[in-house]
Amino acid sequence: MFPIPLQRDFPLRNLNTFGIDAAADAYLPVVDADLLRAVRNDAVLAALPRLVLGGGSNLLLTRDFPGLVLHMRNTGIAIVDSDDRATYVRAAAGENWHRLVLWTLEQGLGGLENLSLIPGNVGASPIQNIGAYGVEIKDILHSLTIYDFISDEISTLHNADCEFAYRDSIFKHALRSRAVVLDVTFALPRQWQPQIGYAELAKALAAGGSSQPTPAQISQAVIAIRSAKLPDPAVVGNAGSFFKNPVVPAQQRNDLLQDFPGLISYIQADGSFKLAAGWLIDQCGWKGKTMGAAGVYPQQALVLVNNGGASGAEIVALARAIQADVQMRFGVMLEPEPVFI
Repeated sequence: MFPIPLQRDFPLRNLNTFGIDAAADAYLPVVDADLLRAVRNDAVLAALPRLVLGGGSNLLLTRDFPGLVLHMRNTGIAIVDSDDRATYVRAAAGENWHRLVLWTLEQGLGGLENLSLIPGNVGASPIQNIGAYGVEIKDILHSLTIYDFISDEISTLHNADCEFAYRDSIFKHALRSRAVVLDVTFALPRQWQPQIGYAELAKALAAGGSSQPTPAQISQAVIAIRSAKLPDPAVVGNAGSFFKNPVVPAQQRNDLLQDFPGLISYIQADGSFKLAAGWLIDQCGWKGKTMGAAGVYPQQALVLVNNGGASGAEIVALARAIQADVQMRFGVMLEPEPVFI
């Protein structure tokens, strides 16, 4: 007998931060790997399309899901080890990301503060290699545990195994559709140094009189910045930044700078430049515009919103129109961050 009864025709509106009204043919909350193994070994369930769901903050449902949603609901945070280099904190995949950040700060541990208030759950953080204000998951992840639907094994991957890149990882490629993250262990540095290279963050800290900020002060500044320019998904449906900041060769950036002196760009380690996607969209006049019930947030052009009752198709249509305009004006193709389901 299957250990947890399936729920059929399960509504997903409250499980995606866009608030898209869609449903799944079947739904199961997942609290451990035993349930995943049971799914794999059930001939009927194993044949269904699978969607592993965390906080629902990095996906766009374009229709009902014709398969099985596995909703990660395992929780728990603990310090599991320490050495001269770091304190190691492990969090279950189903833990809320911001709750983890606050927990580490309460323990007096720095390292995650720049990633405060990012929506979603811990298990999705390495998949997307989430990042903000100069810090990415790749900078502080030690290891993680996965269940592999193909091999039926539970294994540990270390940082180097994850093939991290900008908003990218092995979980979007070789391990896509087969690996489920069960927990993540972070190496929080003993010799903590503030990461305040982003002008917006540095300015906020200076305004608050923090010349030598603590991790908690940086977290508070990040929360204030994000709250001021990003809508609360509980109030206005959204998935945060909808497009990745495009990375272009130095020559292309220099050519654009000739025509657009206000272009915002950041040099990368390999000499290429990351462009501010929000600035590109804003220059095309999209900030605050709407198409049906979908729109661009008035305070941040990088955020697409559900103004009430928008379908996934409406959000997609808006995104495509923005991509076309940016491509036509700047010769740059924007890539969406959320996964389209």
